[in-house]
Amino acid sequence: MSAGDADLREAFASAHFDEGMTLDRFIFETTRARPEATGQFATLLQQVSLAARMVSSRVNRAGLAGMLGRTGEVNVQGELVMKLDEYANDTFKKALEHPGVVAAVASEEDEDLFLPPARFRSGRYVFCMDPLDGSSNIDVNATIGTIFAIFRRKSEEGTVATMDDVLRPGTDLVAAGYVIYGSGTVLVISTGDGVHGFTLDPVVGEFFLSHPDLRLKPSAKLYSVNEGYAASWDPRIRAWVESRKAPGMGWKQRYIGSLVADFHRNLVKGGVFLYPATDSSPQGKLRVLYEAFPLAFLVEAAGGAATDGRRRILDITPKGLHDRTPLFIGNKVQVDEITAALAAPAGTAG
Repeated sequence: MSAGDADLREAFASAHFDEGMTLDRFIFETTRARPEATGQFATLLQQVSLAARMVSSRVNRAGLAGMLGRTGEVNVQGELVMKLDEYANDTFKKALEHPGVVAAVASEEDEDLFLPPARFRSGRYVFCMDPLDGSSNIDVNATIGTIFAIFRRKSEEGTVATMDDVLRPGTDLVAAGYVIYGSGTVLVISTGDGVHGFTLDPVVGEFFLSHPDLRLKPSAKLYSVNEGYAASWDPRIRAWVESRKAPGMGWKQRYIGSLVADFHRNLVKGGVFLYPATDSSPQGKLRVLYEAFPLAFLVEAAGGAATDGRRRILDITPKGLHDRTPLFIGNKVQVDEITAALAAPAGTAG
């Protein structure tokens, strides 16, 4: 991280935010507090906000706008592409290419890096995104979202971005966030110190601070996991989950089936999310760059933890744009328990 990025992070952490503050004012106040903070970063966040509002509008009227259903195409992940997937992917890329703030965009939907036109390649940042997480829930009107992570580029500004700008450990991230499109549209963001949530007022067309300084307690008795796959989990994960159900433990299980929605609930209320490896997906299913990195960055900024069952998520260095990983993320005590359970001899209860 450069000195300018560190100064920006400190500015976000030290500024005083009142509820009712708009996202634009939040960006202005935090960047103004540090003259070293770059205007490009402020513009980048403003363009993310613009794209989020556009996608939110389309999500809210998807049935009327002919945006439900599939396109008939299959993406690089081998998944059927939903119409809103395609719209969100295009909308974020178009919003980010024009101001000249990004050198490249890595998207879950695209096989290769997206490089803006040459005249815009002076951007200092690389943007990684899952443009529409949970898209299988679109047609049933369940909660979906956008997840993103931001790196400061390593290559020289003005040159073409390379894979070295993207394939790097999560500890290099300078910011991350997500937008959740549910009963309300909420944008959650962090630069590493403090996590703040902003809710979109659809009448005014602005995001307002609604969740200042989100923090996780050390422990919480709630877990989120798709137990339909339990038979193909590592037995130590099964044992840990089953041990939470014992009489008198007082645990609750909540699972929406949309990563961004499950994570948001746990960030606000406390809980641990599990997506273990399975027999058919021994490397896990969640994408390192587009899902695991940004959510791990956020959860650590809120006082929690994230591992793949053996190591800290942010210490991973992906070898490809679409590398996958298991993910255990949430309150630190529970994540540490799961990591310890997977380090124990097979057949040991958690």
